[in-house]
Amino acid sequence: MLRIDVITLFPEVIEAGVGYSIVGRAQEWGLVRIRAIPLRDFAEGKHKKTDDEPYGGGAGLVMKPEPIFGAVEYCLQASSPSAPTEREAHSHPLWEKESWVRGKTRVILLEPQGVLYTQAMAQELSEQEHLILICGHYEGVDARVRTHLATDVISIGDYVLTGGELPALIVIDSVVRLLPGAIHSPESLGQDSYADGLLGYPQYTRPEEFRSMRVPSVLLSGNHGAIARWRRREQLRLTRALRPDLFAKACLTSEDINLLRESTE
Repeated sequence: MLRIDVITLFPEVIEAGVGYSIVGRAQEWGLVRIRAIPLRDFAEGKHKKTDDEPYGGGAGLVMKPEPIFGAVEYCLQASSPSAPTEREAHSHPLWEKESWVRGKTRVILLEPQGVLYTQAMAQELSEQEHLILICGHYEGVDARVRTHLATDVISIGDYVLTGGELPALIVIDSVVRLLPGAIHSPESLGQDSYADGLLGYPQYTRPEEFRSMRVPSVLLSGNHGAIARWRRREQLRLTRALRPDLFAKACLTSEDINLLRESTE
């Protein structure tokens, strides 16, 4: 069973977001356990402060390292007999980070400066045993979290959000649907966009004709070979037209090249 802990200032957002559809069912079926870990539970002082002014000046606030380190260490201690003692954690900031990866635990910081999230990453994360997602907020997170705590820093796109909760939910959704048993028809995963580095092919359903718009005749032919060729050709055509960046990295076969020639004739 995959375990996912989400360290957040707004646990209610995570709890609401993971209760539906495939992710909700996967929890019911025991494929994944998702916990929202309130960051303020690990903050000190009367006001449970999780942020402070940045050193060097500047606008906004920065998330403090102490509550985040404490929350991550709690998640690790709750799940692993090899987690450090408090003395070890304080004396060695990098304590056994490499062992987390070997033990299939990943500590993921979600912030704009991270690596762009991809389907390949989702597949890799779905093969882990334990994910700890850290939701950033305000002007960012103290850099010591990124340097000494996170095994991965991930961004979901080149834009700025209020916080890391929505990115965390996106990562959870994309990972959980890849778990064995989460989807009734696992063969459909191979037809997803980005599954092989290309966009998906167009899909149609009933009625055959709607407002003079007809389903392509090849899909009604019953010729499975012709359908497969049409779908692949459409994948190639759409990816080249809409996502030339993906198309440039695609590994094309000689058959793919022939299909592309057909689409331009």
